[in-house]
Amino acid sequence: MKRIPALSPQAQEASTLLTNIQSYFASKINYLSETYGENQACQAVEWFRDKGLCGGGVRFEVKDTALFNRGSMNYSQVQYEHDESKKLNSATALSCIIHPNSPHAPSMHMHFSWTQMKDNHGYWRMMADLNPSIFNENDKERFSQRLENAAKEYYDQAKEQGDKYFNIATLNRHRGVSHFYLENFHTDDKSKDSTLAKELATAVIDVYIDSIEEHFKENKVVTQEDKQAQLAYHTLYLFQVLTLDKGTTSGLLIHNENDVGILASIPSHVDVTLLQSYLANMSSPQDKLLQGIITSLGENSVAYVDEAMKQKLANVVREHYTTYPHALTMQAQSDIAVPTVNNHR
Repeated sequence: MKRIPALSPQAQEASTLLTNIQSYFASKINYLSETYGENQACQAVEWFRDKGLCGGGVRFEVKDTALFNRGSMNYSQVQYEHDESKKLNSATALSCIIHPNSPHAPSMHMHFSWTQMKDNHGYWRMMADLNPSIFNENDKERFSQRLENAAKEYYDQAKEQGDKYFNIATLNRHRGVSHFYLENFHTDDKSKDSTLAKELATAVIDVYIDSIEEHFKENKVVTQEDKQAQLAYHTLYLFQVLTLDKGTTSGLLIHNENDVGILASIPSHVDVTLLQSYLANMSSPQDKLLQGIITSLGENSVAYVDEAMKQKLANVVREHYTTYPHALTMQAQSDIAVPTVNNHR
């Protein structure tokens, strides 16, 4: 079924902006594959919301397994212009995650989205974070500095909120080393806001590609200790995404038509034994959520997360918060919260 286009100029502009950024990022990944890898271009995968009646999206999956463990650039636009019962008019988003194979090259996540309500109020969510398995001071400083240069007067606020949001209190650590988070961002100048989103997203892509290209050029010897550090970090990443991340949970609760895309950020392998060690730190009912995740991953000490496994994990998360809706208050915190799930109802 043909999708109904977003009717508002702002949603159309956001769609153009974010799909252009998606293509730009994919072109950079393709360049790395051509230069250092197996010359495997990113592959487009389309999905539809309510058979296209309410929009859908396209994700570019990273296919070069010589360079990358996992990678995805997921664009979506969910639309309710035709449904007056919804508070939301449209939500346009680009979520990207890259996990390189080399433990020395950091992972990176970014999310940029425009939400527009029926009353024409709209706001941006802008997120970016650098996630190394093995800490590298130069990578961190360069990433943070580029964000500060692009964000200007908003950087301190975004850094503070990012550090708060990506804190994993039960483990007394953060998910990554550089965090940026602007929520419900809007000024009186919508054009200026869109320009900021574009400049921030482009800056994140450029500094990240520069960083991992340097690691690819250097091609350090990878020890067993390095591999173990990466597996531990990938396990932490899965833990944070599935038990704390509001964006992931909201996407899974709103609909079940893009579960694999929503969980595209999960690395290929995780340490089940390490996850089990986290159980002692979990309060109720989040201990039940983690136990459900562990059970789904199977009996091996190291689990492979393929698409079928992602679907199982998506179901675990959805069923948990349907059964324990109050547990949503136990997820990652920031000073500004928006009712993402309720906006779709």
